[in-house]
Amino acid sequence: MQALENFLSQFGAFNNLAADPRFQALIVVVLSFVVAKIADWVISRLITRWAQKTTTDLDDRIVEMLHRPLFLFVLLGGLSVAVDLLSPQGVMRRVTFGALGTMAVFIGFGLAIRVSGLALEALSQQADRFRFIDEQTLPLFRNLSNVLLLGAGAYFLFLVWDLDVTGWLASAGIIGIAVGFGAKDTVANFFAGVFILADAPYRIGDFIILDSGERGRVTHIGLRSTRLLTRDDIEVTVPNAVMGNTKIINETGGPHKKERIRIKITCAYGSDIDHVKKVLVETAVHLDGVCAEPEPRVRFRAFGPSGLELELLGWIEEPVLRGRITDALNTEVYRRFNEEKIEIPYLKQDVYIKEMPR
Repeated sequence: MQALENFLSQFGAFNNLAADPRFQALIVVVLSFVVAKIADWVISRLITRWAQKTTTDLDDRIVEMLHRPLFLFVLLGGLSVAVDLLSPQGVMRRVTFGALGTMAVFIGFGLAIRVSGLALEALSQQADRFRFIDEQTLPLFRNLSNVLLLGAGAYFLFLVWDLDVTGWLASAGIIGIAVGFGAKDTVANFFAGVFILADAPYRIGDFIILDSGERGRVTHIGLRSTRLLTRDDIEVTVPNAVMGNTKIINETGGPHKKERIRIKITCAYGSDIDHVKKVLVETAVHLDGVCAEPEPRVRFRAFGPSGLELELLGWIEEPVLRGRITDALNTEVYRRFNEEKIEIPYLKQDVYIKEMPR
């Protein structure tokens, strides 16, 4: 400020103004506005050109976000200096600096939210390098990031208004412990949901079978529960804590979505086994819905108590088709066996009458 006064005192007409704090504050505001414009120009011209030379557009989008916040930060800094020159006292000083600090915190919070969301989105598009962040887990990490930034913003607001943070932190810790004990099931479901989204034992659209017998397509994975839609169009909601501690069969998991179905058939003793196998394979090959690759096959499993036990193995495109294809295969096998005169044995009982009653 002494340098500013010396500079202004060189102009004789402004000697009186140079010592006026209001005039000095006005000069500072004007200079801060000019500096803010220069900083914005540097960002828009020089740094933007440098960012455009990189292979990724992440830095270009971040630089684009910096324009207005940088201008406002510089302008708020100049306003703070101007207010300090005016030397307000008491409540006026506290309220003025508190208001300026609050605006700075809100601007920084908004910028941090946008930059973190943009960074997480960029990381989710590189699933080969960051396998924990993908399109499915992106909302989870975005919410966690927002919560952390919100806590940081609240902390800086306390500092701006000269409030004692220690008491608030202690109270928050006690409240957190009480809430943790009172909502332990909810907390367990939350952490289980986090681990499910991170580990991804199943995804939305997968067909899974629970240890309790429920089978259906996953329609929603939340932080509290997972929802399944069964083949009867009934929605089943299972808490994530249960999902995290149960055996889950993911029928859609593996290298592809195809699933193998097994049709058990018994033919009578004395049947031509090679002919039976040929008929079964032809039935599966010519049926719509059974994959040509891998090709259907027949396995002779055992000599049963009443016939030869075989198993027809075929692949279907996705698990949801299992019921329909099984029905179609059973129907065609029965029809072909009738056409080829292949006997399907069944349990029989012979009753012998030792003597006729008189």
